[in-house]
Amino acid sequence: MKLDQFLKFQGVTLTGGQAKHLIQSGFVTVNGELEVRRGRQLNAGDIVTVEDESFEVE
Repeated sequence: MKLDQFLKFQGVTLTGGQAKHLIQSGFVTVNGELEVRRGRQLNAGDIVTVEDESFEVE
């Protein structure tokens, strides 16, 4: 699953445009590293953090 799709799936954003803005604004990390690519492929076990909330990819 791609990062922008994951954010929508988790209910963090409602639209792809919102996900894109959140990611490109520097509010999202994957496994503790800043990620600005909305098409980043996620794998099971990855931890996505948006501001103070974390989600594990299953």
